[in-house]
Amino acid sequence: MNVNWLLQTPAIRDWLRGASTSLAAIGIPSARLDAEIILAHTIHKPRTYLHAHENDLLSHRERDVADARLELRLDRVPIAYIIGHKEFYGRPFRVTTATLIPRPESEIMIDVLKDLFAKPNAPTYATLVDIGSGSGCLGITAKLEYPELSVTLLDISNHALQIAAFNAKKLHADVDLIQSNLLVQYPLPSDIILANLPYVDSSWELSPEIRHEPALALFAERNGRDLIEKLIIQASNEQPPRGLLLLEADPWQHSNIIAFAKRYSYHHIETRDYIIALSKT
Repeated sequence: MNVNWLLQTPAIRDWLRGASTSLAAIGIPSARLDAEIILAHTIHKPRTYLHAHENDLLSHRERDVADARLELRLDRVPIAYIIGHKEFYGRPFRVTTATLIPRPESEIMIDVLKDLFAKPNAPTYATLVDIGSGSGCLGITAKLEYPELSVTLLDISNHALQIAAFNAKKLHADVDLIQSNLLVQYPLPSDIILANLPYVDSSWELSPEIRHEPALALFAERNGRDLIEKLIIQASNEQPPRGLLLLEADPWQHSNIIAFAKRYSYHHIETRDYIIALSKT
């Protein structure tokens, strides 16, 4: 029996070729990119290293770990969960299956906030609350962009708050964290509320990757608007005049949310992609 094959490990280019082919075969459009991210993370090198050292052989350990991670991706586990982090607004945030994966559309909420801060007649904002904070990406980013703000992260999930606490410490963001169902455990007034709450209806068609994310952070009743509407009611009782309420929701939900908010003394400032900006009258 020839056992030489047992001693062989693939070169970087060969592993990437095989992994890309396998991923593409199940319909993953970013097959090559995903393969590179998996391998680069496994060998603790940047992706550029793979291109410059494509003939280098992997160690047995590296091949085994890369293969195991590839199997997870073939099961449609999102890349962010496989490598344990996701970039948001240029900063790395740890994520686990207890937290929603930060998305580019959520970054727009920070862009909207910055534009509102830059308006000549903007009031002085002192406090900001990130509700349903998950990994903490919104509240932590707001704190890092505006250090003068007093920022509190709220989430119903203690596990999610632990991840947010890790991210805050790693990114040197001085924020408070409170376990709370929306604003129930936070009775103080807040000048600014950021909220990327669950807004997916269980009847919607979803990608296989989304099914790996926590249901608690995804799904809401009443066509996905239940928690958003509950928050609007709570916020209307504690936000001061000119307080800001920034929400993320599916665009088809926006008109209903804006109309509902109007009943609770909020006027619509702007809509940008998935983000609704409201102000308390």
